[in-house]
Amino acid sequence: MTATRTRPRPRATASAVRDVLGLMLLPLPLVLGSLAGTFAGGGTRRWFGGRGESRRADAQAAKDAAAAAFYELDSAQRDLRISMETITAVDSSPQAARAVEGFAALGRRIDEVSHEYIGAVDAHDLDRDDLEPSVASRAREELNRARDELVRVKGELDRFAQGLGPLLDKAETQLARLAPAVERARAALLSASNALDAVRGSGMRADDLAARLAALAPELTMLNQGAGRHGVAETLHRADHVLREAEAVRAEAEQLPERAAEMDKRLVSLRTRAQALTTRADSVEPVLSELRRRFSAACWQDLQPVPQQAALGVRQAEEKLREASRARDEQRWPDAIALLGTVRALLNSTDEAVSAAADRLRRLNAVAADPRPEIDRTRFAVRDAQRLAMAGRHTPDQRHARPLDDAVARLDRAVAGLEGRHPDYWHFLTETEAVRRAAARVVELIREERGAGAG
Repeated sequence: MTATRTRPRPRATASAVRDVLGLMLLPLPLVLGSLAGTFAGGGTRRWFGGRGESRRADAQAAKDAAAAAFYELDSAQRDLRISMETITAVDSSPQAARAVEGFAALGRRIDEVSHEYIGAVDAHDLDRDDLEPSVASRAREELNRARDELVRVKGELDRFAQGLGPLLDKAETQLARLAPAVERARAALLSASNALDAVRGSGMRADDLAARLAALAPELTMLNQGAGRHGVAETLHRADHVLREAEAVRAEAEQLPERAAEMDKRLVSLRTRAQALTTRADSVEPVLSELRRRFSAACWQDLQPVPQQAALGVRQAEEKLREASRARDEQRWPDAIALLGTVRALLNSTDEAVSAAADRLRRLNAVAADPRPEIDRTRFAVRDAQRLAMAGRHTPDQRHARPLDDAVARLDRAVAGLEGRHPDYWHFLTETEAVRRAAARVVELIREERGAGAG
C-alpha cells in the first residue's frame, strides 16, 4: 500500500498582491467600488454560501475517514505479515501452506481496494477555490465507498488473523525454544570436551569417544550458521541431537575410570571362577566311576562326555579371558565387554555340566535308597489336580480328565519299572518329573478358564 497523495494549497500570486496595493492607493470611493466589483464575481474565488461550504466539509470529512481506514488496513496488513513470516519460518505443514495462500489472496484484495481509494483521492482536489458543489458531493460519495471497502477488507483481515491463532502460538513457542536449545547444545559440547580432556589427562585414550565428539563438529558449524539458513525446525532438531550425543559422550567419559576399575574386578572374578571350575571338573570322573559301578548304563551314559566338555569349556573361557584382558589394556571397551560376556556364558555351561554329574549321583542314591518319597510327591501333584478338576462339578471335563488319567497310568508304569535286579532309576525319575509337569499344565488350564469365566 502507498500513502495518500496530498496537494498544497494555491499560494497567492504576485498579480493579486499588486491589485491589493493598487486599491490601497486609490481614493476611498473608488476603492469601495472596486471591492464591490471584486465580491460580485470579478475576484479569484467564487463563494457558494453555507450550502457549498457544507458540501466541501462533508467531502473533506469523507476523505479523512477514508484515510484513517486506509492507514488502519495498512497497519493491520503489516502486523499480519510479521505473523505470517513467523509461521513460515517454523511450520511447513499443509495448514501453514493454506494460510500462506490465504494471506496472498487477501493481499491482492487489499491492493485492489487501496488502488480504488488512491484513485478517489487523486480524482478530486477539495482545496480548489472553484470547487463545484456537485463535484464535492460526488467526491464525498466516492470517498465513502472507498472507505467502506477498506473497512470491509480490514474485517476480513482481522478474521483471518484470528484464525491463525493456533499456528502462530505453535510457531512462537518453537522460536522461543530456539536460542536456549542452541545454547544448551553448545554448552553440552564444551562439557563433553572438558570431560574427555580430563580422562585423557589421567592416561586413558578414549579414542572412540574422541571420534564421536569429532563427528559433532559439522553439526556445530550448522548450528552456528543459524536458523535463517537451515530453518527453525531443522535447527531445533539438530540442537537436540547435538545435546543428546554430547551428553552421552560426557557421561561415558566421566564413567571411564569407574568402568576400568569394574572391568578389572570382573576379570579377576572370572579368572578365579575358571580356576575353581578346573578343580571341580577333575571331580567328574570319580562321580562317573561310581555311577558306572552302582547303576545301569541308562543312568549315566549321557554324562560320559562331561569331563571332556568341562575341560574344553574351561580352556575356551581362559582363552577369551586373555583376549578380554588385552582389549582392556588397549582400552577397547566394547570388545572387552563382549569378550567378558562370552567368558561368562562358557563358564555357566561348564558349571551346569559339572553340576549335572554330581546332582545325578545324589538323586539316584536317594531314589535307590527309598523311592517312596518321589512316588508320594508325584501322586500328590496328580490328586491335587484331580480335586481341582472336580471342584463344583459332578463329572470332570474330558479336556482335564484325560491328561490326568494318562499321568496316573504313566506313574504306575514308572513304579512298575523299579521291579527287577537292575532298575533304571534315572528313567523312573524322568517319568515322575514328566507326570508332575502334566498335572501342573492341567491346573494352569483350569485356572485360566475359570479366571476368564469370572471376568
